[in-house]
Amino acid sequence: MTTLDIRNARGLDGAPVEVRVENGRIAAIAPSLPVAQDNATRQIDARGALLLPGLVESHTHLDKTVWGMPWYVNECGSRLIDRIDNERRWRAESGHDAGAASLALGRAFLAAGTTRLRTHVDIDTEAGLRHLDGVLATRDTLADRLDMQIVAFPQSGVLDRDGTLALLDDSLARGADVLGWLDPCAIDRDPVASLDAMFALADKHGCPVDMHLHEPGEMGVFSLELMLERIVALGMQGKVVVSHAFCLGELEAARADTLLARLADAGVALITMAPPSRIVPPLMACRRAGVPLAGGNDGIRDTWTPYGTPDMLERAMMIGLRYNLRRDDELEIALDCVTHQGARACWFDDYGLHAGARADLVLVDAMNAAQAIVTRAPRRWVVANGHVVVSEGVEV
Repeated sequence: MTTLDIRNARGLDGAPVEVRVENGRIAAIAPSLPVAQDNATRQIDARGALLLPGLVESHTHLDKTVWGMPWYVNECGSRLIDRIDNERRWRAESGHDAGAASLALGRAFLAAGTTRLRTHVDIDTEAGLRHLDGVLATRDTLADRLDMQIVAFPQSGVLDRDGTLALLDDSLARGADVLGWLDPCAIDRDPVASLDAMFALADKHGCPVDMHLHEPGEMGVFSLELMLERIVALGMQGKVVVSHAFCLGELEAARADTLLARLADAGVALITMAPPSRIVPPLMACRRAGVPLAGGNDGIRDTWTPYGTPDMLERAMMIGLRYNLRRDDELEIALDCVTHQGARACWFDDYGLHAGARADLVLVDAMNAAQAIVTRAPRRWVVANGHVVVSEGVEV
């Protein structure tokens, strides 16, 4: 792998920074580095561009997207179950190809500077493992550049659909990294049996868990408390993520703080899409409690929603808008949600701008994090695992 030197960049603090990349890792990073004397080292003159770590997508659904395809006309009902049933029917009738869809969107994420990504893949008794096979192929195709985690996700629930648990078991044996689950009360309608099944399967495979928790109010809190009891009893601390967690935003501050302290003690991380139409977990309270709160897009242009793009700077802007982050230093928190907090929540190793880290680097036309987010600054260079994938704004 070619040695790469990046010169004349600027860090988030505005200070000069230069980076040497060797064998896919950051070999050195400093205000100034000695000039390489060999012809094998590729030189990039950043010309004052802002250096960011590779962006992290903590929650998306590559298998569902119609990105780059003809427009999908959405006439679905507004309930969660309407969207689940509509999607399952459309994918079956259309023959939607999760492999081609996920590859197109995965490449678009890379071009926009995302180098670490967690995607959920529907595991369903009608589709079987067809969607998983497509996304596994995409992971293999992009493996030298995009660090992708796959979550085996039972979108239609588990307890009422015989055979789903066995399919999830097969998915994890076949290469999925994380066990997904959702709404033990609202979807499975038996939270004790649902969570016992979830933790038993996670224990069998020694894998972490990502729970989609849409449940509101006291129902959601009840599910969280049942989860926390099992996390501690089973020694699953640090192995559980909760996506959405709308219920946390509905609690009065003192009660929310108490529950967040329990989440922190159990090593539970949260992931939000910062949707404008739903109450969201309290960002600043999470940070005070030591609970990682990362950002993700959820679905991007699929049967659920026409919205979204594979640009994590845009998602950081959505986080800033949803949480009323206006000051430049506050917008650095939004950037943190799609960089370091994402890596922490999803257990991506060797992340960041330091010697020894995987060489995931993004150089953008901006003076600071706030401008990068608000303008969704053009990516002038993207380096993923030491490979240059965008050069002078052009995808390689």
